[in-house]
Amino acid sequence: MELRALGSTGIKVSPLGLGTVKIGRDEQVKYPTDFKIPDDQAVRELLDLAWELGINTLDTAPAYGNSEERLGQLLPHRNDWVIVGKVGEIFENGQSRFDFSAAYTRRSVERSLQRLGRDMIDVVLVHSDGNDMDIIHNEAVCDTLQQLKHEGLVKAVGMSTKTVEGGVWCAENMDVVMATYNPVYTEELPVLERAAELGKGVLIKKGLQSGHAHSAAGGSGVEQALRFVFEQPVHSVVVGTINPQHLRQNVAIVERVLGK
Repeated sequence: MELRALGSTGIKVSPLGLGTVKIGRDEQVKYPTDFKIPDDQAVRELLDLAWELGINTLDTAPAYGNSEERLGQLLPHRNDWVIVGKVGEIFENGQSRFDFSAAYTRRSVERSLQRLGRDMIDVVLVHSDGNDMDIIHNEAVCDTLQQLKHEGLVKAVGMSTKTVEGGVWCAENMDVVMATYNPVYTEELPVLERAAELGKGVLIKKGLQSGHAHSAAGGSGVEQALRFVFEQPVHSVVVGTINPQHLRQNVAIVERVLGK
């Protein structure tokens, strides 16, 4: 897969990114089938395969159980990957809670750096609780991320938004926006269009409807879903899988869709 410039960040991402929630957390997840968290050897093999197939972009978060720690321990070519991390959501004792304060945001990024074994995280996104504009106007997280970027701990900042208004604000004021877009949910299309107008980075979450796009789950199929998403000005679609066969199939589909 040919890497794509992530807006004006100076970062190049693979059009297919690998989501890593399934290597760290199996509670309170919304997938059509149950799964077992893979052991270290299986994770190493999955990451090796992803690298061989041309994937350079990984999506993780403190809320993804011990995903960050496992990546820090098991990731091959550690400093060559593009890591998309997050702040704001904490998952403990089977429940999510949120903290968007300046102190917690800084502590969270510093802890993620330690867990990942890196001096800088490529992209850090605000992990929205759904109240995008309240976070933007009444919390310190966005300003704190900009400060951490100025200090060199983060290269690019943005938000994983849940509303059109929040996504458009993010496109206008930050470096990267992560939005939801798939064949059955197109409400956030204005976010993608505004980001494209401004030359900002666009990451897509739930492009396969958290697995529900698969024909086996009653969806229209992976290829149709990815074709639909890549008709829009997006840079990378994050898909979480721990199945090597699915990973190979997804990469083949993306290459076919993009004509590579």
